Amino acid sequence: MPKFQNLSKAEKILLAEELWDSALAGEASVPLSDKHRKILEERLKTYELDGESGTPWDIVKQRIKVKSLQNTLD
Repeated sequence: MPKFQNLSKAEKILLAEELWDSALAGEASVPLSDKHRKILEERLKTYELDGESGTPWDIVKQRIKVKSLQNTLD
């Protein structure tokens, strides 16, 4: 197995893409619990009733960055 630090940026990106694709290929084999299925169905129903509900991705991403930074400082 090659050392990751010796790979070029392009090679690292290709490797990450291959890893991501292989993870998604087995997606159907990952079971979804009834509890999680119900949560997803409720969220989809809410979205279908009001497509404007929820938080825009850029705001969610910012919150994640802030929490991540806070966790590193703790």
